[in-house]
Amino acid sequence: MTSRQEFFAGVRAELPLQVGVVPFGFIYGALAVQLGVPASLAQAMSSVIFGGSSQFIAAPLLVAQTPALILILTVFVVNLRHALYSASLAPYLEELSAWWKILLAYLLTDEAYAVAIAHFHQKGDAQHRHWFLFGAGLTLWSFWQASTAIGIFVGAQVPPEWSLDFALPLTFLAIVIPMLRNRAYGICAIVAGIGGVLAFGLPYKLGYIVAAMVAIALGFVLETRWKQR
Repeated sequence: MTSRQEFFAGVRAELPLQVGVVPFGFIYGALAVQLGVPASLAQAMSSVIFGGSSQFIAAPLLVAQTPALILILTVFVVNLRHALYSASLAPYLEELSAWWKILLAYLLTDEAYAVAIAHFHQKGDAQHRHWFLFGAGLTLWSFWQASTAIGIFVGAQVPPEWSLDFALPLTFLAIVIPMLRNRAYGICAIVAGIGGVLAFGLPYKLGYIVAAMVAIALGFVLETRWKQR
């Protein structure tokens, strides 16, 4: 296919996934302003960070005036999975220029990766396949910016007594529960939850990082042992 055909194939593949992305972006925008994040900064986070889970975690940390190093480290831990995505896609993109790699790395998300890796595994001319990922990533980026902006506008109109804080844990539950596909994942989630409660009193919201790292380490050990058996 030509670069144009690949681009629009990526757009079409990504569009159905926006059914879940748009409400997520809307909730983030509304919740961010409810927490006290300035509207301009909330929108900028969608452009710079461009990661739903990271933004949900970063928003309350910003309001709590968490030190920059802790904030950056927390977002880094949450986004570690993107390193695996990049490693998986690298063989298909290694011939591209540095500028293309930077652009596609910025647009790489869970949803864009899901449709792109499935497409890359198909047989065919690989010369223009990076345009498929570009189309998918740009589609998601556009919907994310728009849904965030709408959420920010609506959230600013909601009275403070109509607290939207409940949306944060509900959103993460909706993300996590479908991912608990085996015992290791389930134990990892339980340990992370318990660890988060036990470490809640740590300064600068370090409980997030401590709980996540302990759960990840335990999940890795358990899954490795079970596979060896």
